[in-house]
Amino acid sequence: MIKALSLLLALAGTVTATLAQDAKEGESKAAMCIGCHGIPGYQASFPEIHKVPMISGQNAKYIAAALAAYKQGDRKHPTMHAIAAPLSDKDMADLAAFYEQNGKSSIVAVADTPAAQPTAQVAELLTKGACASCHGANFSKPIDGAYPKLAGQHADYLYVALKSYQTEGNPQVGRGNAIMAGQVKQFKHTELKALAQYLGSLPGELRTVPQSRFR
Repeated sequence: MIKALSLLLALAGTVTATLAQDAKEGESKAAMCIGCHGIPGYQASFPEIHKVPMISGQNAKYIAAALAAYKQGDRKHPTMHAIAAPLSDKDMADLAAFYEQNGKSSIVAVADTPAAQPTAQVAELLTKGACASCHGANFSKPIDGAYPKLAGQHADYLYVALKSYQTEGNPQVGRGNAIMAGQVKQFKHTELKALAQYLGSLPGELRTVPQSRFR
């Protein structure tokens, strides 16, 4: 587990820490992102119908690491692989910087503790998965930027994402992350859905900022 964590942080650091991020450059490179992530309520149909994740306000370090994982195939998703494959490390760092600050002026600070307490069942699941130990007590302040903010993210997306860590041997679907796989494989799908619905119900800093291709 510790070794896997070190590898994850190293991957994120390779893409972000060693490169100068330029949010303005990132904005100019976001045309391929806008068609899904710039439309409020937009739904994807693969691997099942779900809202695409909100990425405005997400940690830059995490976005860059996710793009690198799609490019390298550690995250399997045909559309995202096709988008990430031609990106350089600098492109990914710039895009990540842009989306981290995109819409920041509309963000209201999130309290350090969750605005709504989970049910006893969900609280038990959160403890079992040690979710707060990486993603923060309010699930919006991860202990490191390599981890995503979860609070307020679309619940149906979170459910699909969590299930993907359980998938093995599928060339089109799955995420290769030893830490998350180890945590998520403890749960039934009904339990993952309960976790996703709770996390999605919390106030968070993530947004979908409407964007036009014609700027």
